[in-house]
Amino acid sequence: MDDRKIRKVLIVGGGSAGWMTAAMLSQALARDCAITLVESEEIGTIGVGEATIPPIRVFNQTLGIDEREFLARTKGSFKLGIEFVGWGAENSRYFHPFGPYGRNFDMVPMHQYWLQARRQGETAPLDEHAMAWHLARAGRFAHPSPDPRSVMSTFDYAYHFDAGLYARFLRTIAEQRGVTRVEGRIADVALHGETGFVEAVTMADGRRIEAELFIDCSGFRGLLIEGALKTGYDDWSHWLPCDRAVAMPCAHPAADPNPTPYTRSTARAAGWQWRIPLQHRIGNGYVFCSAFLDEDRAADDLASSLDGAALGDPRAVRFQAGRRKLHWNRNVIAVGLSSGFLEPLESTSIHLIQANISKILALFPDRDFDPATRDEFNRIAHGEMERIRDFIILHYKLTQRQDAELWRHVAAMDIPDSLALKIAHFRRHGRLIARELDLFAPPSWLAVHIGQNNLPEGHDPLIDYRGVDGREWLGRLRGAMAAEAAQQPMHGAVLAGLAPQPA
Repeated sequence: MDDRKIRKVLIVGGGSAGWMTAAMLSQALARDCAITLVESEEIGTIGVGEATIPPIRVFNQTLGIDEREFLARTKGSFKLGIEFVGWGAENSRYFHPFGPYGRNFDMVPMHQYWLQARRQGETAPLDEHAMAWHLARAGRFAHPSPDPRSVMSTFDYAYHFDAGLYARFLRTIAEQRGVTRVEGRIADVALHGETGFVEAVTMADGRRIEAELFIDCSGFRGLLIEGALKTGYDDWSHWLPCDRAVAMPCAHPAADPNPTPYTRSTARAAGWQWRIPLQHRIGNGYVFCSAFLDEDRAADDLASSLDGAALGDPRAVRFQAGRRKLHWNRNVIAVGLSSGFLEPLESTSIHLIQANISKILALFPDRDFDPATRDEFNRIAHGEMERIRDFIILHYKLTQRQDAELWRHVAAMDIPDSLALKIAHFRRHGRLIARELDLFAPPSWLAVHIGQNNLPEGHDPLIDYRGVDGREWLGRLRGAMAAEAAQQPMHGAVLAGLAPQPA
C-alpha cells in the first residue's frame, strides 16, 4: 500500500497553545514524524491565563508529568472551584465547586430534596452540600479520597499556575522528545495553486519551512487559519459584550501566608474582576465592555482594588468573543486563541487548547486529508464551544442587578435557543438538561442557577411519590463535610510540603 503517513508537522506559535500541542504530539508521534515549532521572542504571548479546570490533570498525567514537579516549575497552587461575588445581586456570593453536591441518596436527584427542604423552611445554602466549598471556605486542601464511602471522595480539583512558566516547562519536555524549535518571524505563507493547502512558510531571514500538516497557535491574529486561508469568524459579542481586559499581578498580603484554594470572580460596574492566587503572587484582571468603560479607567479601578503591592504595570488585551467558522480548514488546524475566544469567566481557555489537541489525536489525518474527518472535527469543536458559550452567557442572563448599564443590558438581551431551553426546564421543575459532550456537568449549572437565585417554580413530580424526607440526610451530609474539612491541612502548608520553591 502507498504510504500516506504525514511526515512533517509545523506548529506556528509558542505560548501555552504551541507548547502544549508540541509536547503531546511529540509523545503520540514518537516515530517517523518531524515536528517543528516556529515562534518569535519579539512577538511574545498573551500569557495571562492562570486558572484551569479539572481535565488539565488528565493532560499532565498523559504526558507523564509529576504533580510535585509541575507545581514547583509553574509556581502553581490548587483550585477547588470559583467564588462568584456580586453576580446575582450586588451583595450576593456563591461558589461553583469542582465535583458534585454530596451524593444522590434516592432515585430523585439530591438537589430536588434540597429544594424541598428549602420550601419547608430549611435555610442551609446549597454551597454547604459541596465538599469543595467546605475545604475552600476553610482555606484547606487535601487530595480526594479513593474511598467512595467517604465524603472526601466527592470533590475534584484543578490548578492555578503561571502560563508562561508552564509553556517553558512543556518546551523542555517537547524538545527532549525531539521537537525542533525555530526562532524568528514568519514573513510569508505559500499556498498550493490548485488545492489552496498551505505548503510552507518563509521566515523573515529567507528560510523556507515546509510541512504537510500545520497547527496554527499564533493567537488572535490567526496567521494561517485567517491570514492565509481567510476562514472567517462568527462574532458572539451580541451575547458576550465584554471585549477588553487589563491584567496586573500583585504580591500576597504579608499578613496572609495561606493562598486561597480557589479563584474569585467579582462583578464590577462594566464587567468582572478575577483574582487567582499562585505561590509567588496573585494574578488580577478586569474583563470589561469598552462601550461602558475606557481602558485607563479600568486600569485605575483594578489598581485600586489589589490585595497587595502591584508587581507590574497593567497589561491591556483586546478581544472579540466568538470562533472561527472552521477550526480545521484544508491542512491547517487552529488551536488556542487562533480558533476563537471565550472570556475566562469559567477558566476554559487552556481547556479549549487541550480539547483541540485531543481531537487532533482522535482524528489524526493522513496526507489525503479526508473531508469527512475534517467535518467531524469541526462539528465536535463547534458544538463544544457553543455549549461553553451558553454556560458563560448564563451568568450574565441570570443577573438581577440593575445598578449599571452593562447589567441592565445583559439581563434584557436575547439569548441562544439552546440556552433558553435549559433555563426554561430548570425554572419549571428544577431539571438540568445535559447534552452531548457538555463540558460543564449538571452540578456546575446548578451552582449558577441557584447561586443567582433562579429558583424553580415547581419541583420534579417524581418526588411526590417517594415519601422520603431528605432533611435529616442533608443535615448529616453537611455535618460530615464540615468535620472532614476541619481535619485537613491549610492550603499554604500543603504547597510548602508538596511543591517547595525550586532553588
